[in-house]
Amino acid sequence: GPFFFIGGTNGAAIVSSYCERKGWKRIYNKQRDDFKLKWCETKSAANYCNFREGKQLIYQIPNDAVLTTKIGLLSSCGTTRDLNISAGGRLGQSHKPFWLWSPEISPHSSRRCVALCRRPKMAEFIPTTFRMDLRTEREDFFSRYGRTKMWICKPTGLNQGRGIFLLKSQDDVTAFRLKLQNAEDSQASQASRRTLQRQPQPYIVQQYIQNPLLLNGKKFDVRSYLLIACTCPFVVFFRHGYVRLSCNLYDPRSSDPSTHLTNQCMQKKNPLYSQLKEDTVWSMESFNTYVNNKFRVAMGLPWDWVLGTFTVSALPLGH
Repeated sequence: GPFFFIGGTNGAAIVSSYCERKGWKRIYNKQRDDFKLKWCETKSAANYCNFREGKQLIYQIPNDAVLTTKIGLLSSCGTTRDLNISAGGRLGQSHKPFWLWSPEISPHSSRRCVALCRRPKMAEFIPTTFRMDLRTEREDFFSRYGRTKMWICKPTGLNQGRGIFLLKSQDDVTAFRLKLQNAEDSQASQASRRTLQRQPQPYIVQQYIQNPLLLNGKKFDVRSYLLIACTCPFVVFFRHGYVRLSCNLYDPRSSDPSTHLTNQCMQKKNPLYSQLKEDTVWSMESFNTYVNNKFRVAMGLPWDWVLGTFTVSALPLGH
């Protein structure tokens, strides 16, 4: 030893190469519990009862659905909001700022910074959202739907942009409502016959942001990394990620999913991807340089605004 086990292919080559460079030996029997690291795509291969804290590493964690599914994450954010409001009612500090200590993000300085951050309200970073698996929220959505708004539907447990679609018209909403009703009727029929079949993914519906911030006329998002090392006391390690852009110029009327979704799996389906591949992923340093050159003077931003102010202001979302 030490031994490591890998199940599946997601990140397997990177993890295996790293472990082998450290002199670890790979095992192929998932029942063995003498591993140092177990890297699996699903939780089924993990035996949490025999897990030895401090001596073993497991990629999957129990009850991860509270963070890794859209409904779970939405519920977790709502619970945190309610707890903050409750604590604020007793202590008068539901939205009290807190001090955040983190490495200085700028590559031009080795200093460390302490920032006074305000915990953002849930409505400031999550659009109006309805759970379609809850009848009250489902009916609330259909009663509120307006012709002037676009909505985006997302299955709770899928990734890579799968199953996501837009509701742009009354016809779209009517068809979606019928789809949900048919699924509900099918489940009721199965229950009455006591038959077991795989249930369809429940959806969330969010108000679509039709005027997003654009980068070179394209939709983009920023992916960063947070490692929660401890929750009591709260210790988090932060690392810069990258910027993901769409191939197409943004047009809210477009029916092409790769115009609206920025993840790479969706962009690879775009016929322009082979030509624009290098333009669909930017490093944070490139993003920072772009803002320095294009917007710093015009908008009165400080130097390295992206790697400094922008990053520090986003960190409370993970707090």
